[in-house]
Amino acid sequence: MDFIFMLTRDDRTVTDCLEVLDTVEDLGITHIGFKDIGVDPDILAKLHTRIKNLGATTYLEVVSTHRDQALASVRTAIELGVDWLMGGTWIEETLALLHGTSIGYLPFAGAPVGHPTRLAGTPDRIADDCRRAEAAGCAGVDLLAYRATDADPLDLVRAARAATTGRLVIAGSITTTDQIRALASAGADAFTIGSAAFDGSLQPRAGTLRSQLALVAGL
Repeated sequence: MDFIFMLTRDDRTVTDCLEVLDTVEDLGITHIGFKDIGVDPDILAKLHTRIKNLGATTYLEVVSTHRDQALASVRTAIELGVDWLMGGTWIEETLALLHGTSIGYLPFAGAPVGHPTRLAGTPDRIADDCRRAEAAGCAGVDLLAYRATDADPLDLVRAARAATTGRLVIAGSITTTDQIRALASAGADAFTIGSAAFDGSLQPRAGTLRSQLALVAGL
């Protein structure tokens, strides 16, 4: 299962993202992502270039639950040339914009609401969304399992895994190694961690970001 380090806190790219990358670039993290809000476009472009120069796979996750803003994020992903675009629920419009690029698209399954985003939806709804995304030509789904409001997180993961053969990425509010191991057992292909690493939630007695990330990278 892949670990995707998100250079984000509270669903925004951290303002010192370039400096943060300097401090962790030797940890061997090979999947790194960010949001398109929190820093200026020129910083975002520098960040993406730096991540690619490390040899890592890049991810941009859409934050907005409003159509026009979400599609603007898609255009940003195209301009940057990220490897993967995560989030959003406007599948047809997004795939039309991505046509001709090599960007893999992982839309949200379920109904994301608010900011920071919560996830509404039952296991049946999640499974239906996964099948719809795969039929439309998506590469998989982005599932905010641990932000669920209507179901047990792992029930959602298992429902998604049973419904799709695509890439299943679990994002948001993952704070413990027990959660990570449970996700692996439930069939997730990858998971993201951002805020928990910056907040020190993964190792409460350890004081540095490097210590938080080293724990996860070593699993």
